[in-house]
Formats: sequence, structure tokens, C-alpha cells
Amino acid sequence: MEQVVNKKMYVLSKTGEIIQIILIILGALLVPAVVPQILQLTFGKTSWIASNSQIIVGSIVNTALIMTGLNIKGWRKILLIATLPSLSAIGSGYIFGSLSKVTIFMVPGIWLGNFSLIMLMKYFYANKGINYIFCAIISIVVKTAIIFGVLNIWMAFSILPNKGTVASTLRSTMGLTQGITATIGAIISFVIINVIKIRKK
Repeated sequence: MEQVVNKKMYVLSKTGEIIQIILIILGALLVPAVVPQILQLTFGKTSWIASNSQIIVGSIVNTALIMTGLNIKGWRKILLIATLPSLSAIGSGYIFGSLSKVTIFMVPGIWLGNFSLIMLMKYFYANKGINYIFCAIISIVVKTAIIFGVLNIWMAFSILPNKGTVASTLRSTMGLTQGITATIGAIISFVIINVIKIRKK
């Protein structure tokens, strides 16, 4: 397991390593708290872009998670990056709005989903060198299934609403939206790693 956790796709200079970690942490911590505010101020709170900030923020966060899987080593860094986005998003209250208090119950599921995305990309792609698209599909499906599964467990025990508008919004937010943002993040990450490959030639 340690070999998997400490595997990196690319060897960077010490400065490059520090810059990479800072960028990924900023993507995981600040983006969920800051970007929705910027979108609301720029386009208005009721605009389509501001109303769908989860797609924009989630895509950036998932890019950070996948790049963590590909090129960040060490348990502490991985666990930190897996847990930061949900705390930032719920704490700021901008993405989930009135549902922020309800989504607190989803934090463990989101953490587990994020961690699975990082570790599956690290294991299958960074360690095993399996086709990127295959690795991404498997990782995205598992992440989405975990988060949606946890939601349904809470709903089954009536810890979270299982009927009405709130339940419908939660199912969309913790299901389809998770799959969409993870897919966009995988596409962005694919572009990034190919740019890195080209620059290294």
C-alpha cells in the first residue's frame, strides 16, 4: 500500500513540487469557498452560472483530486486534499445554500468518495499504467456510487429527507452532478498530463 500511496507520475524539481502542492490545495480549499461568491457578484445570485456553481467548482475540485492521485505522495497530503473540499463548500454555504446544514450528514460519504477517486487513479493509472480512460471511468463510477449510496442509506433511516423537493435536490446533487463534475475533472486532468508529456519531450 505504501508503494501505491507514494507513486508519482512525474518527477518535479523541489520548487515545482511546492508549486504543485500549493495549486492543488488552493483548488481543494479556496475554490469551493471563493468561486461561488465571485460568480454571484459577477453574474448575479439568480443567474444560471451562479445557480450552477457546483458544476464549475466541482469540476475544478475533481481535477485537483485526480492530479493528487497522479502526482502527490504521502498519506497526510492525500487525506488533507480528500477532506478539504467538502468542509470548505459546506462551511462557506455558497454552493449548497439552504441545504448546507443538511449536507453535513454527507461529509463522511464525500470524504470516502474523494479518497476512492484519488486512490483508484493512483493505483490503476499511476502504478499499473492502465489506459487513462478506463481508469477514469472506473474511478468516477466508484466515487459517485459511494456518495450516492451513503445518501440513500441516510434516507432509508430517515436521517435525511427521502421525499419532496429537498430529497430530489439531494439525489441530483449527490448523484448525477457528482458524475458530471468528476468526468469534467478527468478530461481537464487528461489535458494537463498530456501538456506535461509534450513539455518533457
